[in-house]
Amino acid sequence: MPTLASVKERAVDWLALGAAVLLSLLGLLTMNSFVSGDPFFVRQAIWLGLSIAVYFGAARVDWRFLRRSGVAASLYLALIVPLMLLLVLGTAVKGAKSWLSFGSLGIQPIELAKLALIVALAKYFSRRHIEIRNLRHIIVSGAYAGLVFVLVALQPDLGGAIIVGLIWLGLVLVSGISRKHLAIVFGGALLAFSALWFFGLHDYQKQRLMTFVHPLADIRGAGYNAYQSTVAVGSGELLGKGIGYGTQSKLRFLPEYQTDFIFAAFAEEWGFFGIVIVFSLFGVIFWRVLRSASKGASNFETLFALGILCYFGAHFVLHVGINMGLLPVTGTTIPFMSYGGSHLIIEFLALGMLAGMNRYSRATHRDMLDREFSGGYDR
Repeated sequence: MPTLASVKERAVDWLALGAAVLLSLLGLLTMNSFVSGDPFFVRQAIWLGLSIAVYFGAARVDWRFLRRSGVAASLYLALIVPLMLLLVLGTAVKGAKSWLSFGSLGIQPIELAKLALIVALAKYFSRRHIEIRNLRHIIVSGAYAGLVFVLVALQPDLGGAIIVGLIWLGLVLVSGISRKHLAIVFGGALLAFSALWFFGLHDYQKQRLMTFVHPLADIRGAGYNAYQSTVAVGSGELLGKGIGYGTQSKLRFLPEYQTDFIFAAFAEEWGFFGIVIVFSLFGVIFWRVLRSASKGASNFETLFALGILCYFGAHFVLHVGINMGLLPVTGTTIPFMSYGGSHLIIEFLALGMLAGMNRYSRATHRDMLDREFSGGYDR
């Protein structure tokens, strides 16, 4: 039986935290290399400090209370309300009502809603993983994710909606869906995309998707962002142009260098060598999250960790794919590196929650399993 001291030592996953902080510092360094005194650098440095504090706080919390059905459902419903309010009271930024403003402070409810969705789905599948081949559970879980998907798509935030869909799809896949039901899921996704195309997407979003099919058709219009991004990534070559010497970003040819295209800005200055560093750091984070999933005291902790992996992985793949011209532009940040306080705090909170769950994984594994299957945590 581990001692209290040894349990506390495991409260911090120094490898995952170190990789996340290094990625954040690389993002800060990239932001600061464009313009002297750029406000993005100072603000993001403050958010990083707050995020690290959130991590240490979350790592000390006993998150087993989330396993109660009432808590998971209440958290999910509580975060649906702000998403609804966005449609009426949200502040439009670049055409999307994604922000709730409180004076000079703005927050993006979608980031916390993603985490709440992972909790809700992990709780749902943790009690029904044996029955997952029943189509009813696919439909019910899809309804949870579908409501969030629709509310985000209506903002309109296509990138955020895609992330929500991928989180749900990832958890359905690891829960053991049958091939027949998987075909139904992809058929439903095709129908949902068709409905979104005709009734949900704005003209500029449709144009971005069409530009992906014909990338050189309108490089001064809808294809401008994608074109400049691929030029920036390619011009970095092996060792990059040097910090502060990226012409595409320095001369502002590259749009949204601090958020949607920070990977391209970084790649231009650091080259292939820098890309290997970033991929390696993300590899460490993914490995540690998978390790947390393997050590889960119960199905809930395991599925929650896998949901976080889907969350980070979806953001990473979409952002890098967009920046390299492999995917259509949808406006997606990359974890830890992109500018923004809302997503940065939630990302460190997610890692902190995993660390907090790991504190009790070995000592209570058998007890957690007994209580889970007997319904002891559904009260």
